[in-house]
Amino acid sequence: MSAAKKLNLEKSLANLEQLVEELESGDLPLESAMKKFEEGIKLTRSCQTALKEAEQKVEILLKSAGGEALQAFEIDDE
Repeated sequence: MSAAKKLNLEKSLANLEQLVEELESGDLPLESAMKKFEEGIKLTRSCQTALKEAEQKVEILLKSAGGEALQAFEIDDE
């Protein structure tokens, strides 16, 4: 992942965290909350795309190096 994309991903994640905090505070009027929510959805999609691209690059590198295939990553919801 290029430095610009990494910075963009990190900035997007930071912005997303800020949006979540604002929405969780419950202090926003409904219209503002809806706009923030929509912005959060866009940021989430952007982050998912960047992470998917990174995963694909890692998989290509592993295959070209004769490495093992990627294993599914499980997240604990606790």
